[in-house]
Formats: sequence, C-alpha cells, structure tokens
Amino acid sequence: MNDKPPYQTLSSEIAWSCPWFRVRRDELLFPDGRPGVYNVVEHPGAVWVVPVTTAGEIVLIHNYRYAVDDWCWELPAGGLKPEHTPLVAAQEELREEVGGQASEWQEVNWFYTTNGVSNEKGYVFLATGVTLGEPDPEVAEVMSIHTLPAAQALNMARSGEITDAPSALALLLVEPFLNGVQRQI
Repeated sequence: MNDKPPYQTLSSEIAWSCPWFRVRRDELLFPDGRPGVYNVVEHPGAVWVVPVTTAGEIVLIHNYRYAVDDWCWELPAGGLKPEHTPLVAAQEELREEVGGQASEWQEVNWFYTTNGVSNEKGYVFLATGVTLGEPDPEVAEVMSIHTLPAAQALNMARSGEITDAPSALALLLVEPFLNGVQRQI
C-alpha cells in the first residue's frame, strides 16, 4: 500500500469563512497530472455525547435543522472552540443542550464526519450517571429532550430513524460499553 498522497497541491486560499468553519480552495494536480480545483471545508472538529442517565436511559434531542428543513433525532453535539479540549466541549454541549451533568466521562472513539468535503474530526464520548437540569440552548437551537431505553435508541440508529449520521454512528460505537454501564445502575 502506497501512503504517499496522490494529489499535488499547487496553491491554497481561504475562499470564505464564518465563525464556525471556512472553505479552502486548493489548486492541484490530479494523480494523472491534469490540473484541478478542490474545495475543502476546514472545521475545528466536533463532539457527540451519548448521555446515559442514572436510570440507564439514553438522552436524545429532537432538533429542527434549518439546512434540511426537518426535525432530526440527535445526540447532544457541537463544535470545538479553540480554547477547549474535546472533553471540555463535550461537557459544555451536554450542559447547554440538555442541562446535563455526568458523574463519569469516557472518550470512546473518533471519526471523520464528511471526509469527501471536510477535515472535520468528530469525537465520541460516553457520559454516565447523567442528571438533567435546565438546558441553555443557543438561539438557533429549537429542540426537545427525550430519555429512552438504550435498546430503543440503538434500534432507532439501526433502522434509520436517527437520520443524523454522526449521532447514529456514535450510538453504535458506544454500544459495547453500554452493557457494563447498565449492570452498574
């Protein structure tokens, strides 16, 4: 297997930016030597939290997403800020979106969210012993909070009822850890 990148980058410039991400435009040579352009969404990364309450239920949010004009089942999630580690970002998102506090945190895995167009890296955390309080959502967040048995949440991920792919993947990545968590409760 050849690990050498097959593209040659000739130049890069930031074509557009906002507080959450930016678009980089690269002029390059494709593997066959032809010139081309590739646009990359540069993103600082994000976190997805699988919150398990003290009763052993998983907390999901039903979130309206403007970009797709649809209500989506999701886990608490959000982007990394420059001053935050992934764990601090996960703790902040749990507090903001569901008013949650966890007694234990475990980083489970990471993945690229949309590796065809972005460098965004998603971190998955399992938060256990979660108690819920008053959420403090951002102005653009319109959501409701739901606690469900773990089996139901996992079935929603497998059946496609959870249409937010990173949330579905995060649930499936955490599944091997859930049996131990549920036995402790």
